[in-house]
Amino acid sequence: MLLSRFSRPVALGVCAVPVVALLAVAGFAPLPFAVAQPGPTTDVLGDSKGKPVIEISGAPTRDTSGKLRMVTIVATGPDAQVSLGDVVDGWFRTDRAVMPHDSVYPSGGSTKEIEQHNLGEMKKSQDSATAAALGYLGKSPADVKVKLQLGDVGGPSAGLFFSLGIIDKLDGNGSGGDLTGGRSIAGTGTITAGGKVGAVGGVSLKTQAAWRDGAKVFLVPKAECGDATSEAPKGLRLIPVTNLKGAVSALTSLESGKGSVPHC
Repeated sequence: MLLSRFSRPVALGVCAVPVVALLAVAGFAPLPFAVAQPGPTTDVLGDSKGKPVIEISGAPTRDTSGKLRMVTIVATGPDAQVSLGDVVDGWFRTDRAVMPHDSVYPSGGSTKEIEQHNLGEMKKSQDSATAAALGYLGKSPADVKVKLQLGDVGGPSAGLFFSLGIIDKLDGNGSGGDLTGGRSIAGTGTITAGGKVGAVGGVSLKTQAAWRDGAKVFLVPKAECGDATSEAPKGLRLIPVTNLKGAVSALTSLESGKGSVPHC
């Protein structure tokens, strides 16, 4: 009886040796994850690397005040080795997010291929944003030419803010004022040529980037309100949007103080 009573703890103790060794190895072994954090923001009404983000020809433009900040996240590179320690640290920090590697980078692509893919997605986003903005304003792309410049930032999530920037430069709020109302507005969202706003990734991190850079209002795809509120800084106003028309309407109501402004 005494043997059976003490043999189990001994057996468990012996088994723990390889488990501890396995955890020690796992702590240094690369894992199939990427770790992201809040990235830089860019005012699409301003300049990027010394050049206007939005250049328009073929139609008169207006001077703007306020800011329309598109936001980004920064993730570990496609070839970076993420360890168990990195993953655990990311899980316990509100300014980090641990995501499956393949959800951040296309599976099997080289670094160069991934960069080309992301820049391609940005170009498609810019074309859709231009079409959506000019369509909203009833202007023809044959007459109005728009050039968008944003350095080496990739991906489609700036689409909504490109459209809003074009509208602000051409028409403002439609009554002679700024679409921003002089505020620093931030946000994210893909956009189709028809003006539909789509979901993006890393929204909880993007709200932190927006607040860090002075924004007090954040436009978020409606489907991601839950993610946005989870880590949103206190005082940041979250406005859900589903399409370009609704985003313009919300900003116009916010500026005028008339009408209802949706919130998450």
